[in-house]
Amino acid sequence: MVYNFDQTGLHREEVSISEFKARCLALLEQVNKTKKPLRVTRHGKPIAEVVPPTTVADRAALMGSMRGKIEILGDIVSPAADEDEWEVLGD
Repeated sequence: MVYNFDQTGLHREEVSISEFKARCLALLEQVNKTKKPLRVTRHGKPIAEVVPPTTVADRAALMGSMRGKIEILGDIVSPAADEDEWEVLGD
């Protein structure tokens, strides 16, 4: 496991893809426990990041957060053009 500092100055743990494959469950548990992301690399280049899950409260805040902020204008169900303008329905 390698510690690397990103642009923000925060350290991120990095593991090679082979190490991640061998220790996957333990690394996932570590991310969940420490709440710090883990970067997976192949030949030193990042290919994935494992991030801790959002809390239930965070997800619940998203549901309904746009209520009352959107206004539907016009008919959103009917086609935008008349059927006689559709080329696919022609001869």
